[in-house]
Amino acid sequence: MTQISDMKPQDNIKGYYLCKFKQILKNKNGKDYCTIRLQDRTGAIDAKIWSFHSCILPFEVDDIVEVEGETLLYQENLQLNVTKIQKAEGGYDLKNFIPHTKKDVNVLEAELLELIEKVQEPSIKQLLETIFLDEKTYDDFIVHSAGKSVHHGYLNGLLEHTITVTKLGLAMADLYENAQKDLVIAGCLLHDIGKLRELTTFPRNDYSDEGQLIGHLVIGAEIIHDAASQIEGFPAEIEMLLKHVVIAHHGEYEYASPKRPKCIEAMIVHLADFSDSRLKMIDELLETSSEEPYVGYHKLLGRNIRRVTL
Repeated sequence: MTQISDMKPQDNIKGYYLCKFKQILKNKNGKDYCTIRLQDRTGAIDAKIWSFHSCILPFEVDDIVEVEGETLLYQENLQLNVTKIQKAEGGYDLKNFIPHTKKDVNVLEAELLELIEKVQEPSIKQLLETIFLDEKTYDDFIVHSAGKSVHHGYLNGLLEHTITVTKLGLAMADLYENAQKDLVIAGCLLHDIGKLRELTTFPRNDYSDEGQLIGHLVIGAEIIHDAASQIEGFPAEIEMLLKHVVIAHHGEYEYASPKRPKCIEAMIVHLADFSDSRLKMIDELLETSSEEPYVGYHKLLGRNIRRVTL
């Protein structure tokens, strides 16, 4: 089986992959063709089925499919032309089709607990423990994705992203004496907690109905409120500040932020999240692209990314 990360132009491909997207379209002559996206634990690739014949058998999104085809470069991106595809009937391990963090998960888990321990303010620390030390929440959090496809869209992605954002936030807070570190730590740790309900679990890793209609910023504020309600005498101002930090962490209205950051702690959390998400987008493109200096155009960033070697 050829892993997606090992594919090169003009390779003859045969293997099992997870179908993450499927759409029937028409070409300029009115003939049907199918565009799909295939995934394994090493990456993803766009694929085309140009002709429907006896070797093209029924399959659906989230099926493991057995595929044969040939790769080529199209507009500087690797693509797979499929000549044979069918739903797989066993003989595979689902874990092989789910991308995962390259970092040591045990280390990330230990860092999560260490960051919670850094908090000195008793109410904030108790709230973090109420949320993260709940067995179901903890188990979901350490395996969940941080996104469908934009960044950290893999197993343990939410844990990895949260730890990185918190480290960045703490580094910023150390430079500004007016920043309340406990609020920064809690805001960073909780900024994407709503994604536990916004996104479904693997292998689907797609938006839930709640995610589509409400979104992880508001869901995160609800989670904070629910946890605070379990703690007798929890300070109303701290709850309000934590909810503001979470709701404002996208920074600007055009990025679907209901509020813009109005305290230094909220601004730090926003900038830490923004930094990690954008840098990870570039890093993921560098990992999945050729060794050419310009590795491809990133649609969200709106620019062609250059690889630097010294």
